[in-house]
Amino acid sequence: MDITALRTWTIFYLISFVVLLWALFLTTQGVLLGFGLTLVIIVVGLNFFFVSLEMKRIAERREMMKALSKIEKE
Repeated sequence: MDITALRTWTIFYLISFVVLLWALFLTTQGVLLGFGLTLVIIVVGLNFFFVSLEMKRIAERREMMKALSKIEKE
């Protein structure tokens, strides 16, 4: 993983963590219980979605590198 992608993922997960903490605060106070739980579901769902996309991208890159490095015997 290159450094720019690492920075992007770090910022994404820091923002996700802050949103989860805020949702936890809302739900423990009893204010906007449904809104807090909806935020948790959305953040966790987006995290799973983006991680699965990243895993697919890495698998495609690995397959492409295998195909490019394959030496054909003549």
